[in-house]
Amino acid sequence: MKRIVYILSVALMLAGCAAKPHSERVDGMTSPDGKLQMEVLLTSDGTPQYSLKREDTDIILPSSLGFEMRGVLKSTDVDFARDGKAHKIDTKPVRSMHDGFVVVSTEHSSFDETWEPVWGEESSIRNHYNELLLVMEQPGKNTKMNVRFRLFDEGLALRYEFPDGQEDGYMVIKDELTTFNMADDCFAWWIVADYDSQEYEYTGSYLSEIPQLLPDAIRDNSSRTYIDNSSVQTSLQMKMRNGLYVNIHEAALVDYPCMHLNVDAKNHSLKSALTPGADGWKGQIQTPCHTPWRTVQVAETAAAQLANRMTLNLNDPCALEDVSWIHPTKYMGVWWEMIAGAGSWDYTRDFQTVKLGETDYAHATPHGRHSANNENVRKYIDFAAENGFDQLLIEGWNIGWEDWANCNKDYVFDFVTPYPDFDIAALNDYAHKKGIKLMMHHETSSSPRNYERHMEQAYTLMNKYGYDAVKSGYVGNILPEGQYHYSQWMVNHYLYAVKEAAKHHIMVNGHEAVRPTGLCRTYPNLVGNESAMGTEYQAFGGIKPGHTAILPFTRLNGGPMDYTPGIFHMNLKEWCGNDSHVNSTICGQLGLYLTMYSPLQMAADTPEHYAEHMDAFQFIKDVPCDWSESRYIDAEPMDYIIVARKGKKDGKWYMGGVTDEIAREFDIPLDFLGEGTHTAVIYADAPSADCYTNEQAYEITTKTVTSGDTLHVRMACGGGFAVEFK
Repeated sequence: MKRIVYILSVALMLAGCAAKPHSERVDGMTSPDGKLQMEVLLTSDGTPQYSLKREDTDIILPSSLGFEMRGVLKSTDVDFARDGKAHKIDTKPVRSMHDGFVVVSTEHSSFDETWEPVWGEESSIRNHYNELLLVMEQPGKNTKMNVRFRLFDEGLALRYEFPDGQEDGYMVIKDELTTFNMADDCFAWWIVADYDSQEYEYTGSYLSEIPQLLPDAIRDNSSRTYIDNSSVQTSLQMKMRNGLYVNIHEAALVDYPCMHLNVDAKNHSLKSALTPGADGWKGQIQTPCHTPWRTVQVAETAAAQLANRMTLNLNDPCALEDVSWIHPTKYMGVWWEMIAGAGSWDYTRDFQTVKLGETDYAHATPHGRHSANNENVRKYIDFAAENGFDQLLIEGWNIGWEDWANCNKDYVFDFVTPYPDFDIAALNDYAHKKGIKLMMHHETSSSPRNYERHMEQAYTLMNKYGYDAVKSGYVGNILPEGQYHYSQWMVNHYLYAVKEAAKHHIMVNGHEAVRPTGLCRTYPNLVGNESAMGTEYQAFGGIKPGHTAILPFTRLNGGPMDYTPGIFHMNLKEWCGNDSHVNSTICGQLGLYLTMYSPLQMAADTPEHYAEHMDAFQFIKDVPCDWSESRYIDAEPMDYIIVARKGKKDGKWYMGGVTDEIAREFDIPLDFLGEGTHTAVIYADAPSADCYTNEQAYEITTKTVTSGDTLHVRMACGGGFAVEFK
């Protein structure tokens, strides 16, 4: 009897093996330097796959591609809305676009160019790759889907292309099935998936550990609007057991929903998970069209990963004929005093405390002062002008702040009407006479329809008064209800705002928008985004040290962040009664001007606080925000980063670093310096400095150095350093 059972078991196993699709190689290619190899495969059931190796080391095991689409709608299947009856689209069958394909042809090509960004971390960028186009169709269905692969020395990119001339030119996406089957259980630095926010602190763990750690990560943000407990956000930075650094992201996100990643912990596999629209479907496409790029960046070292420019290279060249009006900007703002609770956006009532969990966090102020008043703004203008800044941001200048946040009101702001104590004409005149421009602030209260109906008159007002930059915001749940910050509908809105701004020669700094995917190459007036947990959270309970040592690997992969560094007074309770504490040292704040690249850099603290430390403030005054060359010297994700950059205008080198809670010491070779001797002005944490207990302790020293020297630096707990080479 046991023998019969055994024979039956073997027979069933063999039958199962026979039924399992096997893969056959279709084509492949290597990177320009020959180190990366990718293959295209097709399973016996017609499912396209790809794989990736580096020098015979597996990175991505064979991984499937394709889609599930909504079934074709016919007039007999649905009651259309025009007759007043409800739709029945949920009953439609799923249309497979992931199997049943045959390969029609493959096409190979190569590309090599060097292009010059309008602003950036370097004055020129090489874009060099080999390309393979996989042309496929489903026989008998007149369905065509191509996959274009680009293999750089720095990694692999792929996108789907849907040519014209097929039966169904309009398709509704049920699911995108792009998978990334990792070759091992990588260590990953991740934030929980969310359709509306990237404002989380990062967790470091192996892929297999993510599901069990996600509940705690979710509790860190009670406003989370994505309930799948096995998903994370891109850009996802990982490290393989063999030491290779692998990063998964997307590039050129246009007219398509933002991608998250579902985690299969057991198999160390990741699958694309698109943000749905209000109807529950993931997106709509109409041929001819293509998706954004899905990217797998590969680097031998963490420093090499930070120098990766794949995301920018996968975007189209600049679409603007005239870019002379786009310029890097160093600015101050009437902002931090309101964030910390020393003032308010409201004009008509005292600002109240905000309760988060069991704690009353400030935004509380004892006097309820409206910060955007004429006298206060002039004080900031005077200080910014005296210290060589370009612009001054003022928030809370316009009517509507009394009932805007999460009120689900379609019409709150008109973006043109100031409060009675903000004289827009007089203040702009006062600023311009002192060589300062004011920076506009447009908080949409997450009502993009209202913003779009007022956009032309708002941008025209900016032109009238000489504003050339705007900070936009999208705080709250998106209206119309059911839409998310990262849905296809909102992705299109953000780009529409950037394009309309360009017509008025206005630079855009978008907050709470979708995370960047390199579109700043195509539209360089997109000079910044927030799209991550920024400095403001130092006033909402604090941020753990190490946060700024992971953001350059993840959030900054797609473009610069308006992180708003430069806080000098860390004890907020002492200042304004806020129980939060800024977990950084002064030199840790200075280091951010090098490690957190942006062409839009803010000195975020108040004139009074800078006046107490003008010797340290000198570095913020001196450091540029546009570079001709950048050298990432040493780094490890969420631990530390050290970078040196050469100013595009002044030709001088600057260097800075930040660390997590561990104090660190380094001997840094100065081989990036030019010939001759240089005077290094070194801003360093004092021996007693500590981000929790002695955050304002620093030392400034000078030293004569050459390119053959090494420089010893020490970073305190939560600290950093900065150097200017004169």
